[in-house]
Amino acid sequence: MVKNATKLYFPIKESILSILPIVDEFVVALGDCDEDDNTLAEIQSIGSDKIKIIPTVWDIEKYRNGTENAHQTDIAKEACSGDWFFYLQADEVVHEKYLPVIRQACETFLNDKEVEGLLFNYKHFWGDYEHYHIAHNWYPKEIRIIRNDKDIHSWESAQSFRRIPNFNGINYRQQRGTYKLKVVNIDAEIYHYGWVRPPKIMTQKKKALDIIHKGKMEAERIYQNVAEDFNYGPMGVLPEFKDTHPEVMQDWIRKHNWKDALNFSKAKQSDDEVLHKHNKLKTRIATYIEQNLLGGKQLGGFKNYILLKRKLK
Repeated sequence: MVKNATKLYFPIKESILSILPIVDEFVVALGDCDEDDNTLAEIQSIGSDKIKIIPTVWDIEKYRNGTENAHQTDIAKEACSGDWFFYLQADEVVHEKYLPVIRQACETFLNDKEVEGLLFNYKHFWGDYEHYHIAHNWYPKEIRIIRNDKDIHSWESAQSFRRIPNFNGINYRQQRGTYKLKVVNIDAEIYHYGWVRPPKIMTQKKKALDIIHKGKMEAERIYQNVAEDFNYGPMGVLPEFKDTHPEVMQDWIRKHNWKDALNFSKAKQSDDEVLHKHNKLKTRIATYIEQNLLGGKQLGGFKNYILLKRKLK
């Protein structure tokens, strides 16, 4: 599901291309984009007969607190066929090196009905394409492949999925009567580029997200005193990415032209610079414990699944 992808700097074309070789069809629920957005043309430029576009109209009054994201995801899900559904958000891309692993997992667990989904590891990039997050406040794993089951629905603001029997189609944040999916963690990673944008567009994207979650009036109030250019803070405290990006991302990455706006040191450049959550003392302590004492295992955090012990053949 997507809306205003080109206007808000989502690599929607690259996201689709990254898994197009291993899917039988690719369904996009395309929202009512603004007049200055070219998402439809961008998707159509791929030129694949696998792609099916469903025009939709977003209703954030009916689906409040971010749940329109889940509703739109369900619209796309209901239009899909096949044994497994591979869900990618418009800022998520899969490296080609993982495609054989993913296909093998889908084949291996096809007839193992206890397996309701496949869990992926995450690489969250921040500010540019050379830095990423391992901080406590970032989710390290998420469900991205689910079984074709009418009772499995997108959940909350579409970060994950749950089994919701007799779902009323409205309350995507309901807890009672919902069930976590039983999943297998596979050796594949989702590259998340949602926080890699020109600073001005990053602010616009954050505002668009807040409108979906908090309503237009509240978002307008919040952003009255917010700087036009988003400040990513000290980049020097983040791990550096030494591997390769997906091949489909190479042209997109070459568009990176805001390096001069980034702070590559380990300290704030000014006293009024925003302190992001990953830089706050409590988060830094939790991150240190996880990375140095627990071998990367997360303390608490969002864990919307039941992990099964299975191995690929």
